[in-house]
Amino acid sequence: MTVNNLYPGERFDQLQRNGYVIIQNPKRFCFGMDAVLLSGFVQVKPGERVLDLGTGTGIIPILLEAKTAGRHFTGLEIQPESADMARRSVACNHLESKIDIIVGDIKDASIRFGASSFDVVTTNPPYMIGHHGLTNEQDAKTIARHEVLCTLEDIIRESAKLLPHKGRFYMVHRPFRLSEIMCVMTKYGIEPKRMKLVYPYVNREPNMVLIEGLRGGKPRLKVEEPLIVYQEEGKYTDEIIEIYGY
Repeated sequence: MTVNNLYPGERFDQLQRNGYVIIQNPKRFCFGMDAVLLSGFVQVKPGERVLDLGTGTGIIPILLEAKTAGRHFTGLEIQPESADMARRSVACNHLESKIDIIVGDIKDASIRFGASSFDVVTTNPPYMIGHHGLTNEQDAKTIARHEVLCTLEDIIRESAKLLPHKGRFYMVHRPFRLSEIMCVMTKYGIEPKRMKLVYPYVNREPNMVLIEGLRGGKPRLKVEEPLIVYQEEGKYTDEIIEIYGY
């Protein structure tokens, strides 16, 4: 791990897991708490194959490799620059045998990889609907935050094809789209099985939702205890500290 791995504007960030680092460029897009919380919510069994859709700089595959006994992790990313950063992060952490980063479109994922090719699919997708007010739809931050290049339905449709019967789907999203999320999941045969709402403070509205779905599962949803981020301003709760690994 040397500065030779970095291009102008990039930096190394510590991940607090196995000594791993990640390369990021603040002018493009840096991972947020949502990606870390998703990595703590996802369950990967020993020997399973995992695909992360819209992996960005590879944060979720790298964290899942550190936290689970999965056999292999693949990140699919449409932006070549982000994928390049992800590959260099994988190399810095000597994880080339465990993690692949592929440049490609989520809408074509099932064609690229084949049906039932992964045991687990994860995604931290764009949250915002529509293009209203966008001045540059090819900007990296716009692509990460808005449904410019793919929609929620694209992601869930492809996930359903990529998963075998009883394969698991994990997503972090925003509560204001929860009704739509549930409808689209069931439309494509991914039954919602676990849900956890994330609250910034105990007396605030939730601003994130973590969801697990089961391909071909029977209807039965478990709503887990809520996750509270801050005890007070600037002070994380014990559960957040544990997820981050501080």
